[in-house]
Amino acid sequence: MGLNVYLSGEIHTDWRDQIIDASKGLDVTFNSPVTDHGASDDCGVDILGAEDQKYWHDHKGAMVNAIRTRKGIADADVVVVRFGEKYKQWNAAFDAGYAAALGKSLIVVHGDDHQHALKEVDAAALAVTDDPLKVADILRYVLTGKLPG
Repeated sequence: MGLNVYLSGEIHTDWRDQIIDASKGLDVTFNSPVTDHGASDDCGVDILGAEDQKYWHDHKGAMVNAIRTRKGIADADVVVVRFGEKYKQWNAAFDAGYAAALGKSLIVVHGDDHQHALKEVDAAALAVTDDPLKVADILRYVLTGKLPG
């Protein structure tokens, strides 16, 4: 049995690489949104044409990015959503809700400072951790039945 895992959420740290590296040897395929912040923000106007108003600039980008996001979440067996410390990741919360609505297995990663704000998201998850490496441990357990260590 293999797993298709979608890694959603903050793009300012190397948490995705940590999970991918710690999952080496497992039958796991990882997908994610575009993590180049500039490309993600500007994809709509770069592809579809410039906008004078920031709202329409952002709206075009969100729509183009949603094509990739919807496909990635729909195809995933497991969706991992990371909430970082630096910004409010409304898009990550939306992805978590979308994954939950589709009945996807959801793992949420965030620090203690987000516990209250994310209580509903956490309630929809099958696992909540503050450590990306624990995600790899969960994937290993799901695929092999082996505990860490």
